[in-house]
Amino acid sequence: MNSITLILESCLKRTNSFIRFLIVGAINTLTGLSTMFLLFNTVEFSFWFSTFLGNSVGAIVSYSLNRNFTFHSKVPIKKSVPRFIAVILFCYFFSYTVSSMAAGMIKEQFSLNMLRAENLAMFIGTAVYMITNYFGQKLFVFKK
Repeated sequence: MNSITLILESCLKRTNSFIRFLIVGAINTLTGLSTMFLLFNTVEFSFWFSTFLGNSVGAIVSYSLNRNFTFHSKVPIKKSVPRFIAVILFCYFFSYTVSSMAAGMIKEQFSLNMLRAENLAMFIGTAVYMITNYFGQKLFVFKK
């Protein structure tokens, strides 16, 4: 390992779980959002399918990194995976509902076409997803 890696690893071990969660969240959010926007705008999948697949890709990255890096969890995989899936599904459907309502309000309030409103709503849904996901993982999935 080089010295920069050792310094970063040493510093990040001392940070609290929320800071580590934000770092992991940035990685899986960028992965999920990139997937969403690529599928929605390039492949032209529906809003629902694009956000579902984007969040699914982000969830796989999230589970692995949060289990090992954020929470240093020793909870058995057989126990944590079903809980993780339940939290992810709750967070997804909750954030999807909020972002869908936001898309309608944004469209009406700012006279945007639905495509632009849905793109903005994806960011709102991502923020809602991140906050609910942190608490679900910390308090339910990887609880010590």
